[in-house]
Amino acid sequence: LQKGSSQAAPVHIVNEESADKTNLGFIHAFVAAISVIIVSELGDKTFFIAAIMAMRYNRLTVLAGAMLALGLMTCLSVLFGYATTVIPRVYTYYVSTALFAIFGIRMLREGLKMSPDEGQEELEEVQAEIKKKDEELQRTKLLNGPGDVESGPGTTIPQKKWLHFISPIFVQAFTLTFLAEWGDRSQLTTIVLAAREDPYGVAVGGTVGHCLCTGLAVIGGRMIAQKISVRTVTIIGGIVFLAFAFSALFISPDSGF
Repeated sequence: LQKGSSQAAPVHIVNEESADKTNLGFIHAFVAAISVIIVSELGDKTFFIAAIMAMRYNRLTVLAGAMLALGLMTCLSVLFGYATTVIPRVYTYYVSTALFAIFGIRMLREGLKMSPDEGQEELEEVQAEIKKKDEELQRTKLLNGPGDVESGPGTTIPQKKWLHFISPIFVQAFTLTFLAEWGDRSQLTTIVLAAREDPYGVAVGGTVGHCLCTGLAVIGGRMIAQKISVRTVTIIGGIVFLAFAFSALFISPDSGF
């Protein structure tokens, strides 16, 4: 009996160590994802889209559309990154580290070359894009509106049901945000993180980071969009990326976090 009990103890210890390792992996991935997303998204195109649309339309509708797009994009990016785990971890770990170093150097160079009011150009570009979408929406209303009234209740009911469930503003916020995010630095970063960190931690951290940035844009609107220093955020972002790359020198690829 004593021999059996002495053999059972190490199994219990191994299970505890495995659980602790998993928890640390999730926390590390969560912190990495949320910090990287914040420095990537503040002052980014998706930030300005949410800020400007929230000034013109219902804030909750804009927030819902933008967050659905960003949440979907985060999940897709995590899946892309997780798919690369079929490659031995030692390769993905150091390749992702090299990519972090490249992203960090590029962001630092971009930030140092930027003028203090660099964000205004992107802000004006987004305003023009949203204005164009508004004009298209108004043309659609003018074309459909009178026809619906003249054609009687038979055609108005389906349109009202469609608008009740999916607002055109919701669709516009979703579409603009999704297209702006596709191929963006934050998407590429999420893919890279998911290849080397705990995918659940990356998914949760990335989604929370997007929630914070988009919520800030929706609540603050133009005031935050005009006062935020894209140059400062870009330089800080470069430092964060380089810090993650530098930390890889002291962490083993097989450590699990």
